[in-house]
Amino acid sequence: MTPGINLLKKAKITHKIHEYHHDSSSKSFGLEAVEKLGVPEARIFKTLVAMLDSKELIVGVIPVSSSLNLKQLAKAAAAKKATMAAQSDVERSTGYVLGGVSPLGQKKKLKTIFDPSIKEHNTIYVSAGRRGLEIELCPDDLVRLVSGVLADIGQ
Repeated sequence: MTPGINLLKKAKITHKIHEYHHDSSSKSFGLEAVEKLGVPEARIFKTLVAMLDSKELIVGVIPVSSSLNLKQLAKAAAAKKATMAAQSDVERSTGYVLGGVSPLGQKKKLKTIFDPSIKEHNTIYVSAGRRGLEIELCPDDLVRLVSGVLADIGQ
């Protein structure tokens, strides 16, 4: 079990775990999940960590088919600028490795902003905290559990 799965169990949130064999040569963790799980790209979301100009880390959750708009992410966080966080900062603050960062059960709870397209689906998939492991759950439950906010952050 991962901290993200444990958090869902503790909160008694309905979810499903989907596991697949991760190919270490895969160039895109999200697109690999799409292919191996046979789920449309629009339902699988990636968790990206950025650093604001205040040096605060922030999480953006967007569909795997999108790119993170750092300017919009900064605006949603009431900051002037955001850049992608260094791998060491991501792994230290979340407790997860890149490609397996979950919005759930992070070591340090980071402010989380979701692309509004998350609401277009009854269930969505996010990393469970390990490469090759996804959690399927209701987007409302996810947003509520992490005290997330919605903002146009994808492009």
